[in-house]
Amino acid sequence: MLSRSITAVHATALVVGIIVGASIFVQPSVITGTVPTVAGVYTVWAISGVLTLFGALITAELASAYPQAGGVYVFLREAYSPAVGFLWGWAMFWTMHTGIIAAIATVFARYVGFFFPVGDTGLRAIAATAIVVLTAINYIGVRQGSLVQTTFTALKLFAIAAIIIAAFAFRRVDPCSGPTLGFAAGCSPTAVFTASKVPLAVVAGLFAFGGWHMVTYAAEETRDPERTIPRALTVGVAIVTLCYIALNAAYFHVLRPDQIASSTRVAADAADALLGTGGAALMSLVVAVSTFGALNGVILSGPRAYLAMARDRLLVSWAAAIHPRFQTPHRAILLQGLWAVILVSTGTYRALFTRVVYTEWLFFALMAAGVFRLRARPSYRPAYRVWGYPVIPTIFILSSVYIVGNQIVAEPAQSLTGLAFVAAGLPVYWLFVRRSRPPLPSPSHAD
Repeated sequence: MLSRSITAVHATALVVGIIVGASIFVQPSVITGTVPTVAGVYTVWAISGVLTLFGALITAELASAYPQAGGVYVFLREAYSPAVGFLWGWAMFWTMHTGIIAAIATVFARYVGFFFPVGDTGLRAIAATAIVVLTAINYIGVRQGSLVQTTFTALKLFAIAAIIIAAFAFRRVDPCSGPTLGFAAGCSPTAVFTASKVPLAVVAGLFAFGGWHMVTYAAEETRDPERTIPRALTVGVAIVTLCYIALNAAYFHVLRPDQIASSTRVAADAADALLGTGGAALMSLVVAVSTFGALNGVILSGPRAYLAMARDRLLVSWAAAIHPRFQTPHRAILLQGLWAVILVSTGTYRALFTRVVYTEWLFFALMAAGVFRLRARPSYRPAYRVWGYPVIPTIFILSSVYIVGNQIVAEPAQSLTGLAFVAAGLPVYWLFVRRSRPPLPSPSHAD
């Protein structure tokens, strides 16, 4: 039986730690380039945070109704069928989740490489080592994994607060930055706010909020999950949104909008403006800490979905085993770690991940629509119900569909390849998985 070791603090740290990885240190440039005004940028981050909160509230209701290991997989299985849940798990294992692990590990290695210059092989070795170390920590206990998560989340929040304070404490003398925000006489003309570009920028903003749903995977190991997970999602997303808006305010305080838009490392450029050339080293350390914490959260959460699939005989049944001493899904953890190491070592995750990652929003739309289906069933009794129903789920569904449609229009060939890969899981399900034996009995959810 799994051990209920995740407290409210741990769950909140998991939400914040997974979302805040490396994106906020680079993504503001994309958003500012798309909506090149201060008001526009704040609007985009606020909308992205609100939409993420909508998704979090939806998953909170579903998690309170199904406080089991598995998260989105369980929600799709219950709302639709095992086949739909299998497609999520199929894409999650081969590309989406393990691809995220490989991508974050690679970013971590690149920033560690700032202090220890190595070639491409060395960077891959560092990334693979990080995956192995965190896989081992989560293998020996969810308590240990949660402790690492909480520690690194606290460190990254402290670092973000330090950056914000430093930005406003050391005022820039450049009249085109700081309080004038580029409106002073003699500065370059400020770009005009274009409302039509906001949806495109919001798509970029939402990707910076990615991973908010992963805390639901570990519901079976969370204390009082019916109440803890909704609170962790709500508080966690609110903390992240405030951090993101405050960080952008800090960037605008020391850099001009055009500098932010053209930057490939906006946080490092802001640190350089404040501290000189030593800023790059400081930001490399901050991003390394941030990505390591996010990597741990993603490694912790994923195996719980594979455990649920194995219980349902949608994955090799031996992956459903719980370690008798550590009380963790140790085989599912090893399975995930092995494939992630292969992806990061070969570099193949780049092609797979970039083609498939956007398809998770298609599943998010289905998940939100599933709330309507489930509420029509007398047996559906969630301990928490999403506020603003049916408006909030409807807005979230439309937003998710827009993200998918926008990606298909922007990159049709790559997008269709990704959709084809996800759809390829269906014949696998019908030819092999569906013929397997009945599902394994689920364990008691008692503490």
